[in-house]
Amino acid sequence: MMGEHSSKAYDTELEGIRSKVLLMGGMVETQFLDAMTCFRIGNMERAERVIAEDANVNQLEVQLDDQCSHLIVKRQPTANDLRTVMATIKVITDLERIGDEAAKIARISKALHARGAVTLNHYEMVRNIATATSDLLHDALDAFARSDEKQALELIAQDAVIDHEYRTIMRNLITFMMEDPRTISAALDTMWVAKAIERIGDHAKNIAEYVIYVVEGKDIRHTNRSAPTEASPE
Repeated sequence: MMGEHSSKAYDTELEGIRSKVLLMGGMVETQFLDAMTCFRIGNMERAERVIAEDANVNQLEVQLDDQCSHLIVKRQPTANDLRTVMATIKVITDLERIGDEAAKIARISKALHARGAVTLNHYEMVRNIATATSDLLHDALDAFARSDEKQALELIAQDAVIDHEYRTIMRNLITFMMEDPRTISAALDTMWVAKAIERIGDHAKNIAEYVIYVVEGKDIRHTNRSAPTEASPE
């Protein structure tokens, strides 16, 4: 009876943590979308909100880390349950870093638009990678919410597409700077934004990998399974 009671208490506490993690995920999703809007149209007030929101994300990270630590100490979860808690802690860390990257994009956007006279279509350069990364983040959080390892595994290959798009953007921006020195300042800002987006994609991929770790008990980071593979015939 005591074991059953303890198990229910553990499940209740873990579910509360997971709910807050998903709240944190929604916060950083909004941060990223708002940061990209700032980059596109130069809304200074929204940029300030994105930067200010980062403090709230950081505070939530500290609270959740503390809750996870207390859960481990109080409930002493078994191997499978401990794996879930440890993966959740890693997800929290990745979400905090996504918030950092979104705030970085907002700060760059402020500087870019404050200078005025943008000499290249900076937003169009990163529009595709931003959309792909936003979708990856949303779907990774969805997979985490539903513990859907199949969806998570499908998402991992999408990060390779984002990485390829990032390298293409870098080559194009270098070409612009070489051909027209007037574009250098805006191109450098766009490079930093593209890099921040690419890092957000990496963190979203990490979340998908943690879902697989929890469900299957396998750490696929740095393995062939985490890399894109040829599509197999039906």
